[in-house]
Amino acid sequence: MITAQGLLVALIIGAIAGWLAGEIVKGHGQGLVMNIIIGIIGALIAGWLLPAVGLTIGGAGSILGAIIYSTIGAVILLLLLRLINRA
Repeated sequence: MITAQGLLVALIIGAIAGWLAGEIVKGHGQGLVMNIIIGIIGALIAGWLLPAVGLTIGGAGSILGAIIYSTIGAVILLLLLRLINRA
């Protein structure tokens, strides 16, 4: 069961990761709500993809580790969206 505090932390991490990914992948400023969604989806992508290819980040259980993981996943998501939009 998700607590209010856990949900708030997930939203904050998602917003930070989405914003960072938007800064890394220029031209994809999406606004706060989309940044949160992209960051949270990015966390799911990174949580599945990175361990599958053997990449782990030390301290992945920390807030900073979660932001890094989520940002990597969000960048991957934005790059995929960019490829899809070009097609």
